[in-house]
Amino acid sequence: MLNKLKKVFTAYELLRGNYGIERESLRVNKDGEISLNSHPTVFGDKIKNPSITTDFSESQIEVITPPFKKVEEVFSFTNALYDIVSMEIGDEYLWPQSMPSIVPEDSKIPIAEYEDDNQGKDARIYREKLIKKYGGKKQLICGIHYNFSFSEEFIEKLYRNEIFKSEFLHNKCIDQDEKDLEYKTFKNNIYLKVSRNYLRYRWLIIYLMGASGIVHESYKCGCKSSVEEIAKSSFTNEGALSYRNSECGYKNKVDLFPSYNSVEEYVESLKKFINDEVINSHKELYSSVRLKPADVKDFSDSLLKDGIKYLEYRSIDINPFEKGGISLEDLYFLQVFNLFLLIDEESDYERWQEDATENQNIISKFGQKSVMLKKDGKSISKEEWALEILQNIKRINNELNLEKEDIIDTMIKKVNNYKLTYAYRIEKIVKEQGYINAHLNLAKKYKENAYNNRFKLEGYEELELSTQILMKEAIKRGISVEVVDKAENFICLKKDDKVEYVKQATKTSKDNYITILIMENKSVTKKILKDNNIIVPNGIEVNSLYEVSNIIKDFVHKPIVIKPKSTNFGTGISIFSEGADEDSIIQAFKIAFKYDNTVLIEEFIKGKEYRFLVTDDKVAGILCRIPANVKGDGKKTIKELVEIKNQDSLRGYHYVTPLEKINLDENAALFLKQQNKDFNYIPKKDEIVYLRENSNISTGGDSIDYTECIPEKFKEIAVKSARAAGAKICGVDMILENYRDENTNYAIIELNFNPAIHIHCYPFKGTERKIGEDVLRVLGFI
Repeated sequence: MLNKLKKVFTAYELLRGNYGIERESLRVNKDGEISLNSHPTVFGDKIKNPSITTDFSESQIEVITPPFKKVEEVFSFTNALYDIVSMEIGDEYLWPQSMPSIVPEDSKIPIAEYEDDNQGKDARIYREKLIKKYGGKKQLICGIHYNFSFSEEFIEKLYRNEIFKSEFLHNKCIDQDEKDLEYKTFKNNIYLKVSRNYLRYRWLIIYLMGASGIVHESYKCGCKSSVEEIAKSSFTNEGALSYRNSECGYKNKVDLFPSYNSVEEYVESLKKFINDEVINSHKELYSSVRLKPADVKDFSDSLLKDGIKYLEYRSIDINPFEKGGISLEDLYFLQVFNLFLLIDEESDYERWQEDATENQNIISKFGQKSVMLKKDGKSISKEEWALEILQNIKRINNELNLEKEDIIDTMIKKVNNYKLTYAYRIEKIVKEQGYINAHLNLAKKYKENAYNNRFKLEGYEELELSTQILMKEAIKRGISVEVVDKAENFICLKKDDKVEYVKQATKTSKDNYITILIMENKSVTKKILKDNNIIVPNGIEVNSLYEVSNIIKDFVHKPIVIKPKSTNFGTGISIFSEGADEDSIIQAFKIAFKYDNTVLIEEFIKGKEYRFLVTDDKVAGILCRIPANVKGDGKKTIKELVEIKNQDSLRGYHYVTPLEKINLDENAALFLKQQNKDFNYIPKKDEIVYLRENSNISTGGDSIDYTECIPEKFKEIAVKSARAAGAKICGVDMILENYRDENTNYAIIELNFNPAIHIHCYPFKGTERKIGEDVLRVLGFI
């Protein structure tokens, strides 16, 4: 089959698929005890939130990625979900281990609560039955569920090829004329073979990805293995690798072996287990692999009618050394492993399921040691069999040009040296620090990392930061997000029957086109504000450099502002707070005319500029924006100081970080010229040199939150200004001479139709505002 695949498919086609991760985590307090607090309300209805929910307990969070075409995307999204959750659980931590932390008696374990409807009641009753049957402590075991399917294009191409058709249609459907039925059977047989082989070889995945070979004292009573204390309250047996996958872990009361010969036989065997009262539901079959239908709410009928949609692998432990619980390296390996499962020829050995289960138990309990396994009823060493499998996988990789040789070599090294396994590595740390401290220290590190990344959504860093913030707020609340056009920062938000398209976080359906045009045109903006008795600077329009020569003498050495009529982000604006000579004014006009055919020259309003962000007739945040500046050390030039300041991780380009890098452009050169300085000027020690008059964050300025400091009068003026333009989301730029005095002079200098929200969410100094939440409220999602 390998040679056939090589002839028909490219490496891209073979590795393309649908990949997803479900990761469970316990919320714990600073002492490592499981949280007794309720699931955070910000995540909404547990049943309806597709990304963040609970498993068995209120303290057991489960994050779920949507299916992605690339494993890099699912890896990033898993980390992103960790960051989102970590920032919403206060001073609690997410336990980075499959086996529980300090667990109480069953009666004190908070079972997940749900809405008071039929679905919620059923979910609660199901969990109450589980705790009675298996005990609460086993329900708190967490893991990684890996969801996988080949791309539909891949399967269709297999189906169109008669060689593969004969391979997977040996169990012919009854009516060959029904092509849909034939294709469904073909597809089912592919996934059934992969499932059977996964069960055969799952022991290798447990060895390579097992990381739960230690239990806490509060859990060890639930483990039948002979354990010994290796550190304070930390217990294991020699060679243990994954208690989660052992008899101490999450498994049925008796070993169950459903049929994987066909979907019909699989469903029939599950029904028999339920009828015999061995399990209460298909969800209670704790197999290492599950066949998943298109409609999970109608499990059996959907499997029979629609066939297998994807597979769920359930043998993977949480990797304590990865924030998101699984490494990108392991995800790459699983890609090639999936192809191995498809290609590898099956034996006709009848007791394969029984032996596979025994192999799982042996590896889980003693996998770090040299152990003997069963292969088709015969004994074989773990090392010999593992290397045989990995060499086959390596051959597949090389023949199909999959370019994963380095990944496979890493797995071979793990087989040859058990000290490279996650289980050994975490055991070593536990011996030094103790079970609780070892994992808490990792949890604290990951939480700190999440805080440092709080302003971005991992995997979407190419988008503007404001868009990332809105997406995070949506995901948090169970609102589905689709990036429609990455280059344009265009996203689609969906929840239930509600759909909204948003561009650049604040361009929404709530503001009509004329409103945008009003705010875009500064002359029109001024007229409308004047008509509503709102103070604006006096000024005139200039349409050419010829006109400039006629009016320039009236403005020489007077405080003025020169700006394009239609501009945003401070582009093309020159401010002369102390006035300027004729040459500088002409140069400022030349700059402005690069951005518009009409330029405004206005009186300079004395005071500081404040950005009021208005959302739905409410001031959501106020910033004072300090112009781009450097602080001297008496040694370095302005150019050198800017280079150093730009190295700050909070600074970047194109609005993907809270602050923008400072750009030493012609506006900065012109502004410095008014101070008799240039880029090579060396400021004195502690001398602050401003590089431009306008204070836009987009030109490298710093932001300070003033929301609680500004008198209510000016907030009302900001709301009135936005309302005058008919804007639901609006940035109001106001000059205040003395922000503490409600009788001070003011003027509105600009309305912005696409205000950045990240500057309010993550100011340089001051309170961080949840503006993404305000935008979702404007859109009617909350």
